[in-house]
Amino acid sequence: MGSIATILHADLDAFYASVEQLLDPRLRGRPIAVGGGVVLAASYEARAFGVRSGMPGRRARQLCPDLVFVGGHFDQYQRLGDAAIRVLSDFTPSIERISIDEAFADVAGCTHLFGAPAEIARTVRARVRAELGLPISIGVARTKHLAKIASQVAKPDGLVVVDPDTELDFLHKLPVGLMWGVGPATEARLAKLGVTTIGQLAESSPTSVERLLGQAAGRKLTALAWNSDPRQIQTRRRARSAGAQSALGRRPAIERVFKPTLHHLADRIGARLRAKSLAGRTITVRVRFADLRSVTRSLTLSAPISATRALAEIAEDLVRGVLADHHDERTISLLAISVSNLEAHAIVQLELPLGFADEGRRPGTQKGLARSRADRAVDAIRKRFGEEAVDYGSASRGARSVPDEFRRLAEREL
Repeated sequence: MGSIATILHADLDAFYASVEQLLDPRLRGRPIAVGGGVVLAASYEARAFGVRSGMPGRRARQLCPDLVFVGGHFDQYQRLGDAAIRVLSDFTPSIERISIDEAFADVAGCTHLFGAPAEIARTVRARVRAELGLPISIGVARTKHLAKIASQVAKPDGLVVVDPDTELDFLHKLPVGLMWGVGPATEARLAKLGVTTIGQLAESSPTSVERLLGQAAGRKLTALAWNSDPRQIQTRRRARSAGAQSALGRRPAIERVFKPTLHHLADRIGARLRAKSLAGRTITVRVRFADLRSVTRSLTLSAPISATRALAEIAEDLVRGVLADHHDERTISLLAISVSNLEAHAIVQLELPLGFADEGRRPGTQKGLARSRADRAVDAIRKRFGEEAVDYGSASRGARSVPDEFRRLAEREL
């Protein structure tokens, strides 16, 4: 094929649970879960019983009666995640960190110093184990997508190097669910086409796949199934969206449940956007039902916004639309909001008070400006006295199932 496999995808294994077992040797070899009301992370011993992240704690205990729940050491997650990335950076500056516990690295420019990519990967794994006491899996391949898949195949605590001459043989035998962007819902829809492996997806009619998944998603997945992935390592990824989600367990699909949750999510996202002097035009909500099927709805505005109340109201309208279209669904298990089409805060164009119903969502109206002033006041108080010092009356803080420290780790890029 001519090109060499130089892209590494390094992924710390069962990271949060592995850190807890590192901190408390009594937990090693035992099934543990980080969290309480909801499982935030599960050790491999717990996963063997079917325990998964996002699962209600009660269900996890039914599956694994010996499961040990721990609260979480968020400062240690940050410290150890950063330390693992620093090990990678000893070999190459070309690193793209995509979460607290995983990153891509391109070692093409340093093989003359440190040896072949596979040798570099072996050294990184040995150092992370020796210096930090943590298992890390690494995939080495010619493209980012294949490197990420290879690291999944390598788990737990392994190394997989994909030879460019045999990469399609390797890729096409694997289940389609390993592909980046294929969640349980997409996997189930592809299964209806008889597609369960990546090879079957590659050989499927592109038109059928696009009809099933939409043109953009269908084309992208078909290309990835042939390992066509031109994406380069982005050492300074610019945030393209800001998002937050809340796992609810199993809650009734009613306003009394979703309104305060959405406001809390909008509060977190709005505060992060304002801290970075950003605003966004497209607001997307995701509603996951009890059967893990997810539905998304989006709205693109004429002017970018970052006001908490405006984000919350738009999200509420979008969720109402989802529930109206799925009136037979009685239970929701997750709510998520994301804001995209981000841009730096521009000078707000003032608008005349024309009595529009959505006036509070338009940043240039009198009501919109008042909301922005209120947000800035809340931001200033929290910066000085802490995040618990003041809150919006409609936000749901008492029923949070995921600690904010954990959320901040997951939302680290913005």
